[in-house]
Amino acid sequence: MKVLLKNCLIIDASSEFHQKQADILINNGVFEKISSPFSITGDFDWVLDTEGLSLSKGWIDAAVHFKDPGSEWTESLSSLQNAAQKGGFTSLIGFPNTKPTVQTKESIAYFKNFSENTSVRFYNYAAVTLNNEGKDFTDMIDLFTNGAVGFSDGRYPIQSSDILLKTLQYLQPLGAVLVNKVEDKYLSMYGQMHEGITSTRLGLKGIPSAAEEIMIMRDLKLLEYSGIKTQKPLLHFSTISTAESVNLIRNAKKAGLPVSCDISAHHLLFTENDLEDFNSNLKVKPPFRSQNDIDALKEGLADGTIDMVVSDHNPWDTEHKDIEFDLAEFGAIGIQTLFGIMNQKSGLSLSQIIEKIETNPRLIFNLELPSVKEGNKAEVTIFENKTEYVFTEDQIVSLSKNSPDIGQKLKGKVLGTIRNNIICKN
Repeated sequence: MKVLLKNCLIIDASSEFHQKQADILINNGVFEKISSPFSITGDFDWVLDTEGLSLSKGWIDAAVHFKDPGSEWTESLSSLQNAAQKGGFTSLIGFPNTKPTVQTKESIAYFKNFSENTSVRFYNYAAVTLNNEGKDFTDMIDLFTNGAVGFSDGRYPIQSSDILLKTLQYLQPLGAVLVNKVEDKYLSMYGQMHEGITSTRLGLKGIPSAAEEIMIMRDLKLLEYSGIKTQKPLLHFSTISTAESVNLIRNAKKAGLPVSCDISAHHLLFTENDLEDFNSNLKVKPPFRSQNDIDALKEGLADGTIDMVVSDHNPWDTEHKDIEFDLAEFGAIGIQTLFGIMNQKSGLSLSQIIEKIETNPRLIFNLELPSVKEGNKAEVTIFENKTEYVFTEDQIVSLSKNSPDIGQKLKGKVLGTIRNNIICKN
């Protein structure tokens, strides 16, 4: 199949065509010709000539809660791929909290075999501890050899200092990354939202910022204590949310510690005040915090403290979400809206946005870094960054509909993806 992108802006820092406008001919999944705008003519199966037309390497969402196997009625692997295509992602990295837990080479093979020849590739963080219980280690060497791109206990932050320190020591020789969500479970116990004036007014127990920040302080101290020095990150903090968290990680990077972090795109869009109508779709972990925290997250994105932006996509059915706020589960879907939020709210340039959702995930997790170059295979996301639109529930292709973004004005649309010579049009 032949695809022509006319007068297309190429965003790929590894390519000689970076930040240049060009005509791009993709034939049978390969970049056949890249030349000056409006220079390629002929017959094509799909022609795109749109204002703001852009292309980058395929995007990667590095924080997804896989629900298949175990809760596939909330999101099957097929529906997850559909949502990823709509959102512009050609690769997803999933946490290990499935049933059974991703802690054997067979469980990794389940995702690899399903997705290897499809339009969206599934990668896995394998479990650090058996069943994510924080007690006994998995066979991390075997899991890494069989395809795990990192290690995490997913939605269960590692509470044991001994477990965390030994994990860092185990992973360093492998060149693997520990991905930890940061929450002191005792400080956040029974919490429903960010602790502050709004939680007090609503009569809901709060989750203090300190529950996140204390864990980051501990993890950074243990990383420093280990004495490990590497060029690439060894410890990655997933979905930080507070101004002090940004500051702690910024200082750690300046001190030379091998650390990286990400945020959820939703944390640029909502504050604690948006929960005043008890919309359970806004009940997430970490919770939405203050405007001051959002401002700090934006600063961290701009100066490179925050390496990636993720969706933290966590589907739940209505039985777990459309109930009393204090009984509802934490989590929201977000793969389809990540780019629209970033393009509307982050304050970053287009090139900086792509760095956060394409380049840095590949660098941190040692994934293949292809380039937009004639003769290379095309694994790409095609998009435009001009159109403003209101996101509606009928646009959701996930099996679950627990999106906080319904009714929000977003900017920029994904037009399609190409991977494995599979062209997906949106």
